[in-house]
Amino acid sequence: MIELWHCPDARSFRPLWALEELGLPYELHLLPVPPRVRQPEYLEVNPLGTIPAMKDGETFMTESAAIVQYLVTRYGPSDLAVPADDPAYGAWLNWLHFGEATLTFPQTLVLRYRQFEPGKAEVVADDYAKWFLSRLRHVDRALETSDWLCAGRFTAADISVGYALLLAHSLKLDDRISPATKAYWQRLKSRPAFLAAKAAQKMDLSEALSS
Repeated sequence: MIELWHCPDARSFRPLWALEELGLPYELHLLPVPPRVRQPEYLEVNPLGTIPAMKDGETFMTESAAIVQYLVTRYGPSDLAVPADDPAYGAWLNWLHFGEATLTFPQTLVLRYRQFEPGKAEVVADDYAKWFLSRLRHVDRALETSDWLCAGRFTAADISVGYALLLAHSLKLDDRISPATKAYWQRLKSRPAFLAAKAAQKMDLSEALSS
């Protein structure tokens, strides 16, 4: 049985969403925010204290985009993956990791300095919010010719970038995104697997922070 350690609307939402898309059985461990402070025994599972953590037999992983890539290839064939001999393979890998490295990273600083340490570095939060929004233009360009990012269909790349849009919604940055990306976000959050993942976590980020 696959085990996933998860906080509401954290990066672990990517593998949770992927598990639902794939229809795989899993055991979900819901943790408070931040888990290394509010549930220190979690450090026995993941000494880094970060979310996500996933166990699949002897396999243990902590990077959200890598876990998604692992799931859709390990448990394929699946339309969520793009095979190495497909012309869209490079674009798929690039979008899969763009969602985390380029889009989510600046938002984590917005989250830190607006939610966890308000008043300490508002200028930093503002600067990284602008960074996120400027990088989002790359998504706009991709959506000029397709409803999805690559391969002409919904793939794991859309899960990765879609999580960044979920976080943008949580951080109230989504009112500044383009109409094309807003429409893309609507398509993503209407997917049955997305809705199932949201239901499985029982609450959203704002509720988790206030609990």
